[in-house]
Amino acid sequence: MDYVMSRDGEAALTLSNVMARGGLILLAAVLVSAAAGALGGDRPAAAIPVPVKDTVAQAQVVRLRAELAAAEGRLAVERMKNRRADQVQGYSARYKIPADLAGAIYDHAITEGIDPALAFRLVQVESNFQPNARSRAKAIGYTQLKLGTAREYEPSVTEKDLRTRDVNLRIGFRFLHDLMRKYKGDEHLALLAYNRGPARVNEYLDAGSDPDNGYSQSVLTGAEAGRQ
Repeated sequence: MDYVMSRDGEAALTLSNVMARGGLILLAAVLVSAAAGALGGDRPAAAIPVPVKDTVAQAQVVRLRAELAAAEGRLAVERMKNRRADQVQGYSARYKIPADLAGAIYDHAITEGIDPALAFRLVQVESNFQPNARSRAKAIGYTQLKLGTAREYEPSVTEKDLRTRDVNLRIGFRFLHDLMRKYKGDEHLALLAYNRGPARVNEYLDAGSDPDNGYSQSVLTGAEAGRQ
């Protein structure tokens, strides 16, 4: 390193040394800045102050969008309610049954993934909408369920439970939905299995025979006429 002697005899830095030290200081500053950027990530926008007025405007836009989305949601719900009310009223008039029973059949059908038109016709064919209907084969209620079949879905269910509207409809439609899935959406086979039992229908199919007994046509014809 180059030195010159001052009048006091002390060593002083030459101009070249000062420049060299300045370069080191500048390099150090660059390295510190780069390290800070690596730790904090690139945030160029953070360095640009946002005017208070712009911030308030953005908040208002966000709030208005949220209010609009909520309003659209409420409108969609109202439309669904109106559609349900119209359809329930239509089924009630068509089958000449009380509105509360029509509403229950409709709601359970939708919940279990069954076309309401098919559900109404099934209940008509099975029980003619009579809650206490009972067949010679000991099938019970609106959807004419046997206790053994019902207990595959709800093991603790009783015969008294199956005479309860909502329990009977729920399990009956769930059984039909499972049969629809079992027979890959074939309504004809699903209905035959509902009526004759899946084991019996499979016996016919395995033997290359037709399990048809006219039941499915009766249900499907009426369901098609009742579709809205």
